[in-house]
Amino acid sequence: MPYSLVQENTKQRNMTNQSKKTVIEPRSRDADRSQLAILAAARDEFSRYGLAGARVDRIAENAKLNKRLIYYYFTSKDDLFLAVLEGTYADIRQAEQQLHLTELAPAQAIRRLTEFTWDYYIEHPEFLTLLNSENLHQARHLMRSERIREMNSPLIQTLGEILERGRKEGIFRGGIDPVQLYISIASLAYFYLSNNHTLSAVFGRNLMTTKAHSERLSHICDVILGYVLRD
Repeated sequence: MPYSLVQENTKQRNMTNQSKKTVIEPRSRDADRSQLAILAAARDEFSRYGLAGARVDRIAENAKLNKRLIYYYFTSKDDLFLAVLEGTYADIRQAEQQLHLTELAPAQAIRRLTEFTWDYYIEHPEFLTLLNSENLHQARHLMRSERIREMNSPLIQTLGEILERGRKEGIFRGGIDPVQLYISIASLAYFYLSNNHTLSAVFGRNLMTTKAHSERLSHICDVILGYVLRD
């Protein structure tokens, strides 16, 4: 084949490929934007009404998208709820990575994680309400998640490394289970915040004032560090 024809054929193929790229890329970006809009609207809906009370019609309306598109991307309301849960866990795990806990002294790292957990729960009340809803359903969505354990394992590994480093330095006592420790850190914040209405009523105190929050955080840090530090 003459060289001029080879050049012409190559040019035509390049133009065709570029044309395809022009068509595919905007569609891909539109799909990403649509899914993000759906997830954002679904997170608001599920955190406000729970899984049972949430309505796909409202999610579509708030996302400004056709309801059929939600089912196209997520198949069912349960699958959408799982996607929201996975995204919620991914957000807190990514935020924890920004703490660079392994670069801190062991006691400082434990305090920093404890403070972060408290602050994150206050700043993201939807995290607590979504967990409340999933617990009502006995974690049946998270149990079929392929991502959830992968997302949480690095945190437990990091916490285990910090505990071991502290033990070797003679600061921490030995035999601390990092999973149990993290559950304690999370629960000391979670229970207080998720039950603040009933606790405030029972004890006749407003537990959501700035002063009450400061006192609670100080208490949580004292409890956690008092447990891990050697006598």
